[in-house]
Parts: sequence; C-alpha cells; structure tokens
Amino acid sequence: MSEELLTLNAYQQAAVRTDKTRGLGNGFDLPMLGLFGEVGSLLSEVKKKQRDSRSYIGFEGSVTEEMGDVLWYLAIIANHADVKMATIAPTGLLREIHYKEDSTKDRTFVELQPQHILPLHAPTVAFEQTLLRLAGAVGQLVGRNVQGIPIGNQDELTRLLALVLDLLIAAANEAGITLEAAATQNLAKASDRWPDKRSFPTVFDQAFPPEEQLPRSLKVEIFEREAKNGRHYVVQRCNGIFVGDRLTDNIMKPDDYRFHDAFHYAYAAILGWSPVTRALFRLKRKSETQIDEGQDGARAILIEEGVATYVFGQAKQLDFFNGQKAGDLSFTFLKSVRQFVGGYESETCPLWLWEEAILRGNEAFRFLRDHRRGQLHLNLTNRTLGIEALSQ
Repeated sequence: MSEELLTLNAYQQAAVRTDKTRGLGNGFDLPMLGLFGEVGSLLSEVKKKQRDSRSYIGFEGSVTEEMGDVLWYLAIIANHADVKMATIAPTGLLREIHYKEDSTKDRTFVELQPQHILPLHAPTVAFEQTLLRLAGAVGQLVGRNVQGIPIGNQDELTRLLALVLDLLIAAANEAGITLEAAATQNLAKASDRWPDKRSFPTVFDQAFPPEEQLPRSLKVEIFEREAKNGRHYVVQRCNGIFVGDRLTDNIMKPDDYRFHDAFHYAYAAILGWSPVTRALFRLKRKSETQIDEGQDGARAILIEEGVATYVFGQAKQLDFFNGQKAGDLSFTFLKSVRQFVGGYESETCPLWLWEEAILRGNEAFRFLRDHRRGQLHLNLTNRTLGIEALSQ
C-alpha cells in the first residue's frame, strides 16, 4: 500500500478489519461516540497549544493522529451503513457536495488535497473555526442517531457523513496536514495494536554470543519466607542457586509487590527484553560497549523498574487484569507503557506484544499472590511465560 496512492475505499476496508464496535448496541452508538470524542480531542489539542504555546510539543503529530482517528470512525460508521467511503467524497474542493455523482468510482486521498500542504506551526483562526464547524456537523450526526434517523434514512446519513468529510478536508488543508498521511499513520497504529497476523520480532540479542543471550528456556522458583521479626520477603532460586536480593513490598501498606519480578520475567520471555533479568543472571552484552552501557546499563534497569511499577499501579486497580484477554487492555495504557522505554530497544516492540507480556506477567503475579510460591517457565523461542505450583 505504501507504493501506491491510498484510496478511500482501500482505507475503509483496512479500517474495518480492526473494528470492535460491530454488534454492540444499534451498530452506530459506539462509533458515533468515538467520532464525537475524537473531534473533541482535536479541539483539545488546539486549546492546549494556545494555552501552553511554548511548553507544548508534538502539536502537529497529535493533530495528525487525531485526524486519523476521526477518519477511522467515519469509515466505520459508513461501513455500518453499507456506504463506501468514496461515495461520500466531495467531487471538488470546498464546494457543494455531490455524494451521489459517480458513486462507484474510488478516489485517492491525494485527489482530495491536490494543493501543496504547508507544515503546521500554530493554530490559525480559520483552522479553529473549521474545527468548530466540524464539531457542529458531528453533533448533527450524533443527534440524528439518537433520534434513530440514520438507520431509517440512509440518504440523510450519507449527506451528513459527506459534510463531516468535507469539513475534515478543509481542516486538514488549514492545518497543513495531508489526510493521506493521517490515514496511513492510523492504519499503522491499528496494525500495531490489532494486527492481521501476529509475528514475533527477532529477539534483540540474537546476534550476540550465547553467553550474552537471555536463556531461551529458563525455570525460576519464586517463594515467600518469614523473617524472625514476622516480616515476609521473597527469594528466587534457579538450578538450586539463589539469585537476586530478598524482596519486600517497600510500601507502608503491604500489597504483595515483592512478587513483581514476575513482570520482569514476562518482559524477558515475551518481549525478549529485560535489563533487570540480564543483571540478575549476569548476561549483559559486554562484547559491544555501546549496547552494554546504553541498553543493559543502570539507567535501562531503572527504566524497566519504572515500567513495572507503573504497570503494577494500574493493574492493582483492576485485580491485576484478572479475566482480561488479548485486545482488552486500553490502547492509551499500552501506549503510555511504551513511552517509558523511548530510546531503548523495546520501544520497537508492537503494542500487541507489550499487551501479551503484561497479561502473562500479571497472570503469574496473581498465581504467586494466591499461592505465595511458584515456578516460572520462560520460553523465549515460543514467547511464553508459564507458572506452576511449587512444593513446600
């Protein structure tokens, strides 16, 4: 798709493959709420840029992402109504909409914006006004849905969808953003989270000597003990040898954080990344100084501990994701997790793989929390983490 110009119908077909809203409610409620919310996010970006003009960074990237999200919901609503995206494409720029004219012809995003696009540096008055008009058009669309009109009157729904797209094109022109870039980025974002096919990336240390690689198969025993003062701590053992330090919760109110190394082992087994595990088993990649210091050093260890702490804090509010399955975790949450590791090799891991690592780590944690001991099985070849009971 990158070698050819992206068409509206091709984009819609790709977007539909990641649609999780079909079959919920009347088929329109959830995507319309999403469309309304994404337009609101666009307005919010403008507000933040105006309020924090000097300290707010990434404005253009955020606007591009939000426009891609608006396009996604627009494509999904059209699909639910059996309307092709090209059908609602305007036949000229900023003019009366003729959505019925030549409705069988597909159109490229480039055709919608043939003029030269300039980079966006700051919100303009025209951009703000168009976004407000866009919000108004989406409000009409949502209002009609509440009244049940879109389902019973497809012509009216199609007209409103075309109006929303026309205003989105106008906003993109004024923002200096191409909708093709927004659409392409949106598809990449969706694939990052919900790919058609899940293929594990190559393990980061694949090209390093065996003695510097994370073990492709590893069993670690984790169990709790009680000190003479009545406090509890956790120890780990591998092949009969104790590894690491005694772990406590390090908090005023105990919360079993002392079992959190299950998260690190999950990152190692599923992401193929864990500076903490490398340090525990003395597997730093010392044959390359830059990797040894930059990817396996103290700062990387602190970053991973920060990730584990953040995930623990979020998971604790949801019973450590008990009952959650692949595809259930919040996109925003996963995105925030990956932002922690910016500049480190694990930032290239797709979001679906991060989700798998987090789910498996929390599954192991719940087992340890309930049984106070267990044996972890790491398999980097199959990218799995299992846990079983450990005898007394």
